[in-house]
Amino acid sequence: LGWKFYDADDYHPLENKKKMAEGIPLNNEDRIPWLCALHDILRREDASRQDAVLACSALKKMYRRVLISGASAIESNQPEQPGENPALKILFVHLDGPMDIIAGRLEKRRGHFMPPELLKSQFDTLEPPSAPENFITVSLEKPLPEIVLEIESTILQG
Repeated sequence: LGWKFYDADDYHPLENKKKMAEGIPLNNEDRIPWLCALHDILRREDASRQDAVLACSALKKMYRRVLISGASAIESNQPEQPGENPALKILFVHLDGPMDIIAGRLEKRRGHFMPPELLKSQFDTLEPPSAPENFITVSLEKPLPEIVLEIESTILQG
């Protein structure tokens, strides 16, 4: 797509990385400032009329709202008012697969601060996207080229 790519893990504060490295799952208080910082990055790209891809485990609906609307999503479940910063238009791609496949991929990952032992806590926290969220679900059981093609096709179709 030629879009700028951001890996959300690169933006975790050191405290979050230490906590995960110790096998302690992050909580809302750990994640919200991180998600607000990611929202600011996406807002900046949007203001520059640049499209971007963000790889992020936005596990809960509230986390996805923060990515769309920033800190205001926490203060209220109400939609943005006219004249405020409009919500970002984000397509969420839910990469869905069984825990054993994801665990196998995590085992192969080297040099990452999140140990595979935290995977169960992520599955426990996960609130899969649902209507009216703007999302697609793509199976991780497909070959990588098919996954990429499905995502690209959806984006290009608008």
